[in-house]
Amino acid sequence: MKIQILGTGCAKCKKMTEVAEKAARDLGIDYELEKVTEIVDIMQFGVMSTPGLVIDGKVVVAGKVPTEDRMKELLSK
Repeated sequence: MKIQILGTGCAKCKKMTEVAEKAARDLGIDYELEKVTEIVDIMQFGVMSTPGLVIDGKVVVAGKVPTEDRMKELLSK
């Protein structure tokens, strides 16, 4: 599974990374994490507010950090 965190490195972006990594580890998912920090690259996903979460090429969250439980739901789909 490829997980991409869209954001320039703000506190919410860092929190999104922490929540995603913890949820993936707790679920035992084999994953690759990529941080997309360039505004031009973020905009190519159609995300206008960060942080954003992309799972296997699909934007699933934008503009907020999901709870750990919600993150586990998203990663389990």
